[in-house]
Amino acid sequence: MDGSTGGWHWSPGFAPGRPDAAAAYRQAGFATRFPTQAEAEAWLGEAWPELADLGVVEVTLVEGDRVVYGPMSLSG
Repeated sequence: MDGSTGGWHWSPGFAPGRPDAAAAYRQAGFATRFPTQAEAEAWLGEAWPELADLGVVEVTLVEGDRVVYGPMSLSG
């Protein structure tokens, strides 16, 4: 799923002082929507190091317009 409504997606929180982070996040294809929570969580399990490199410091899991959980820190 890649539409603008429905599905599961991660809402990123960016590090202060990284004005380019949101654009980099989108350009890298990280605005993906997933058909299930499990797929969204599996993707995050693989993608979090690259997200952190882009300036993402926390993520929130969202289904449609409902917050499922988060924010969750990406720092160890």
